[in-house]
Amino acid sequence: MRALYDRAAALARLYGYRYVETPGFEATELFARTSGETSDVVTKEMYTFEDRKGRSLTLRPEGTAPVMRAYLGEMQEQPSPFKAYYLTRMYRYSRPQEGRYREHRQFGIEVFGREDPGADAEVVAVGDAFLRELGLARIELQLNSIGDEVCRPAYREELIAFLRANRDRLTDEHRDRFEDNPLRVLDCKDDACRAVAKEAPKIIDRLCDPCRAHFDGVQAGLKDGGLSWVIEPTLVRGLDYYTRTAFEFVSPGLSPQQATLFGGGRYDGLAEVLGGPHVPGVGFGMGLERVLMAIEQEGLTPPEEPGLTVFVVGVGDAGRARSRELVRELRALGVAADTAFEDRPLKAQLKMADRAGAAYAAIVGERELEGGTVTLRRLEDGRQEDVSADALVSRVADGGAV
Repeated sequence: MRALYDRAAALARLYGYRYVETPGFEATELFARTSGETSDVVTKEMYTFEDRKGRSLTLRPEGTAPVMRAYLGEMQEQPSPFKAYYLTRMYRYSRPQEGRYREHRQFGIEVFGREDPGADAEVVAVGDAFLRELGLARIELQLNSIGDEVCRPAYREELIAFLRANRDRLTDEHRDRFEDNPLRVLDCKDDACRAVAKEAPKIIDRLCDPCRAHFDGVQAGLKDGGLSWVIEPTLVRGLDYYTRTAFEFVSPGLSPQQATLFGGGRYDGLAEVLGGPHVPGVGFGMGLERVLMAIEQEGLTPPEEPGLTVFVVGVGDAGRARSRELVRELRALGVAADTAFEDRPLKAQLKMADRAGAAYAAIVGERELEGGTVTLRRLEDGRQEDVSADALVSRVADGGAV
């Protein structure tokens, strides 16, 4: 997981995103207002409690609303667009299952202050690049537009009329609740609801001219970036603040309940919901546990943190003293190095070097001390050579040893 964090942070910085951190819990009202009072997040999945003063607080279930709350309160003087990324824990009270944990980790990015479809295309490109760099190949980008406050109301009424006519085909949960938010039926993973959703009117065929132009711009940006996608008319995402662009990356090799690796979209009205000015935004939130599942499913090796470069083996009292000196010199130059704390036999120290995942073992014994050398052994294949002690640091630092 730490290796995934490092890769995500490096990629985000490459695209000009800066790290942002928000509290582990927020006022419950923040999520109730932004996610929607009838959303699954609010009605089923939030960890909510009262503090000692009777204030209702909620463990963070998603990252976008907290970042926007912080931006409106403290960071509006930042350059526009405001481009931020986060790597943090989220909390959802739902039934634990493979790839879906009550406490899970997310990599997310947000872009505030731009309505241009190029921002949408970049957000999608960052997510695609992250998955591709991990070696994932069996992934599919699904794309849709869910319109805005201009074209969505008429579509909503049309969808409600359709769902009324098909009420008996819906699951009990949606049969009684679809009038509050009919789009949620399209997001349902139940087979019965999915069958109804496939026959339902498609919002992508009912976009107003500005929404259509924006969606065309997003697709043009994706094409310019060399990405491919499929249009998924039932893709709406699960939170109320989304407008226009909605997307998901799915892994066909995983079960339907676990296939979505991550998703996101545009949320141009979120800031106003929080009482702020108009601040358009677009972003995604990626569950990293789900990404690790996809890596395993494709038979790939998960990323690992960089290993130890050199383990210095000191033999005898003088060798031990010299090994500690060499470790200090290596670390001072940024070379990952270690040595045993206690006096141990040569063979035992070499086993320690191997278990530590070191690339090299640098052996300092009586012979080496007399000659001012170090025996440098590459642990991958056992090849070794004598190098001067003065040259050790530069040899392993440059990766040119043995």
